[in-house]
Amino acid sequence: MLNFIYYPVSGILWVWHKVFGFIFGDGSFGGAASWALAVVFLVFTLRVILFKPFVAQVKSMRKMAEFQPEIKKLQKKYANDKQKQAQEMQKLQKEHGVNPLGSCLPMVLQIPVFIGLNHVLRSFNRTGLTYEQNIKIPNYWIPTEDVHSFLQARLFGAPLSSYIAMADNELNAFVPHVGRLDVIIVSIPLMIVASIATHLTARHNVARQTAAVTANPQTGMMNKLTLYLFPLGVLAFGAFLQIGLLFYWLSNNAWTLGQQYLVYHRIDRDEAEAKAKKVEQRNNLAPKPGQKPMQQVRKPVKPGDAADATDAAEKAAEPADAKPMDKKPADKSSESGANGSSAPANGSAVNGSGDTPTKAPGLAPTQARRKQSRKRR
Repeated sequence: MLNFIYYPVSGILWVWHKVFGFIFGDGSFGGAASWALAVVFLVFTLRVILFKPFVAQVKSMRKMAEFQPEIKKLQKKYANDKQKQAQEMQKLQKEHGVNPLGSCLPMVLQIPVFIGLNHVLRSFNRTGLTYEQNIKIPNYWIPTEDVHSFLQARLFGAPLSSYIAMADNELNAFVPHVGRLDVIIVSIPLMIVASIATHLTARHNVARQTAAVTANPQTGMMNKLTLYLFPLGVLAFGAFLQIGLLFYWLSNNAWTLGQQYLVYHRIDRDEAEAKAKKVEQRNNLAPKPGQKPMQQVRKPVKPGDAADATDAAEKAAEPADAKPMDKKPADKSSESGANGSSAPANGSAVNGSGDTPTKAPGLAPTQARRKQSRKRR
């Protein structure tokens, strides 16, 4: 049913066994070492394939941490309408380019590999079959001669497919005979180290979370589970995990811990360089200490240009249908009055001081203003 998982897992396991079998040989301990390293590098192969999705997962988590306040606002605003809240959350995640399913991809893809490896390891020593029968049946991609090599391999006296809670009849099926104490001596240290590695991986991940993320009660509960419950689970259920699976768990957590350190360090460095570049650009645009701010120098306007500009503005302000007034030359002679004073031809009075009247005779008001403006200049 799950052959599409079992065949690739067994194929990668067999290839790495051939590589390390060439180095360590195919004896009892050398075969166990090559098979154990084959399990470890099966994990490494999978994690190399999932490296880019892991980086995308880290970036997605950091983006979600940035707009966590907006998420809280939506949760408060639509507290009574869960459907509307979910729609607004999806809209917000889409605007920020965050895919919550993509962040779960690395973890989801590791589950089938774990299930496939568990099945392949159990298929080396099938229940209900004798040792002679098992060595004649290929284990998916692994041929019969390598099945025989696996069943003969002993890691400090324990087969890789054995586990502490294994039934007596299954232990007795191994040839040569395997004691439960041998399995315990190998399994217990692996369980402890795997539990510590699980705790350290979770602690490093929690330490990278922002205060806004850790303030969420759901996140706090999940952090406690990953920090304490999962490591204790490895100790509690490690008795039901085969030695090969304990190697898988240990190597997977060791890879995750190292990968988190490298990826987070790289992302922090890139963000620091981007911030430094922005600060440098801002400093280049800002005036240096002691330097006066640069002011825009305006070109002086010549008197003639100012007059032309004033004329143009006044012409534009005049109504389009206005007819220019005819210019009439002022009379040079005027009739004398009884007191000998002269009067203008147009009938305007001259003030007692003898000053020129403010209104230019014979000119339109607009033209008079222009003439007065030129006189002032």
